[in-house]
Amino acid sequence: MTSYVFITGGVVSSLGKGITSACLGAILEARGLRISMIKLDPYINVDPGTMSPFQHGEVFVTADGTETDLDLGHYERFVRTTTGRNSNFTTGRIYESVIGKERRGDYLGATVQVIPHITDEIKESVRRGAGDADICLVEIGGTVGDIESLPFLEAIRQMGVEMGHDRVVYVHLTLVPYIATSSEIKTKPTQHSVKELRSIGIQPDILVCRSEKPLPQEQRRKIALFTNVQEKAVISAIDVDDLYKIPRMMQEQGLDDIVVRQLHLDLPPADLSEWDAVVAAKQNPDGEVNVAMVGKYVDLRDSYISLSEALLHGGIHTRTRVNIHYFEAQQIENMGAGCLRGMDGIVVPGGFGDRGIEGKIKAVQYARENKVPYLGICLGMQLAVIEAARHLAGLKGAHSTEFDKATPHPVVALITEWQTPSGDTQHRSEKSDLGGTMRLGAQKVFLKPGTLAATVYGRSEIFERHRHRYEVNNNYRAILEKAGLVFSGSSVDDLVEVTELSGHPWFIASQFHPEFTSNPRDGHPLFAGFIVAARQHHSSKLPKAARA
Repeated sequence: MTSYVFITGGVVSSLGKGITSACLGAILEARGLRISMIKLDPYINVDPGTMSPFQHGEVFVTADGTETDLDLGHYERFVRTTTGRNSNFTTGRIYESVIGKERRGDYLGATVQVIPHITDEIKESVRRGAGDADICLVEIGGTVGDIESLPFLEAIRQMGVEMGHDRVVYVHLTLVPYIATSSEIKTKPTQHSVKELRSIGIQPDILVCRSEKPLPQEQRRKIALFTNVQEKAVISAIDVDDLYKIPRMMQEQGLDDIVVRQLHLDLPPADLSEWDAVVAAKQNPDGEVNVAMVGKYVDLRDSYISLSEALLHGGIHTRTRVNIHYFEAQQIENMGAGCLRGMDGIVVPGGFGDRGIEGKIKAVQYARENKVPYLGICLGMQLAVIEAARHLAGLKGAHSTEFDKATPHPVVALITEWQTPSGDTQHRSEKSDLGGTMRLGAQKVFLKPGTLAATVYGRSEIFERHRHRYEVNNNYRAILEKAGLVFSGSSVDDLVEVTELSGHPWFIASQFHPEFTSNPRDGHPLFAGFIVAARQHHSSKLPKAARA
């Protein structure tokens, strides 16, 4: 029978509930348990697919094609579990399901209320998402005290009553601020946060206290006394310079032992040797590169968190320190690509909307003309095709119909139908809803033998995750190939998946999002290959004596 660990947060948002949940999952997995992970989000959107990255960071896409909260990316980077449709539930999705049942008459004429109908739907969703795992970790988004979170908190309170204390653990993440002017660590915000949680019927079993400095014993004792939590269950979560140190840091404070003991499990100690190896590789590089990421959401780094982490994973697996420099595409559009001088590699990520598009195209052109290793992701591939069409094939005004419906050369256009991995044909049009109408999830890609992509992956068939509406227009493939563009990957229905550039040391752009399947322990061949190429480019710029 599945046991549950519920992770809540208090004081302020963005304390790191997702990282805490993922790291606890990693430690429990290292003790031999099967882990599943769920994120409950209080916002009313059905999913984050239509939300601006400035609002909520990146949209993470699961293998089954679900657009989810970015915390699921943390889960998959730390735990060897595959998340999916039943791993992320929002208020909007819960209410959508309940209203659908009411319209069908499933409630037999009863008055539909938050309790029990909404809370029952939440509990049913959690159990469905848990599957047959030994332990399911459930993170509740938002902050205790928010009105939006109350139905979720009430639902997990009920689950604790129904299943008993030996099958449910409550973990509460709080902030313990350091007041520099008085040189004091303040525990009062944590006390009030726990008081708020207890007022709705939940007594936390474990407190994870975020702070700049380790909690002194005196403060831990005080927190335990005022919150009715055992002193050993007050965990100090200090700021660290490397996320992948956190599993070891939490394990050394006995976080997993507290969970295992409360759930009456007899398990061997956690084997964190893989995480120790990741940290050691990251801390002891034998090379260094500077990589430019040219995007439109660079003011919020969470907008590209999976891609940034995947680049760092490439560094871990090649013993390279990867310094990521973020460039606003509009800056390049207005001032030119000269700011990219000195970069050892250039990445253009995915995105939507026409702001900064010409700046991104200039970045692609700079990478092509100056032989700088280039990695294009999704939109980054489409813009590479547009750049080649304009400047290699001579197709003046070539563009995507996403940005210019009147373009004389629509080398990228809306494809109205495509085949899903199950073999079904899906349709869309300009009038289709924005949410859920893209090519989404893991799909098979065929790589052409002898190409750079096939060499990097080491095989001819791969599965990668997608999130896009527009495709390369096959009517222009022959013209573009003649101009020097290589179409090295295609889908089952012959849509372009990977492009390369002949005569360039390393130029690959993919329609899919390889960052969603990269993790620190295994890395990803595309990012490792890109970092190796960036190192070679960096080395080529050094004097001969330095290279020796």
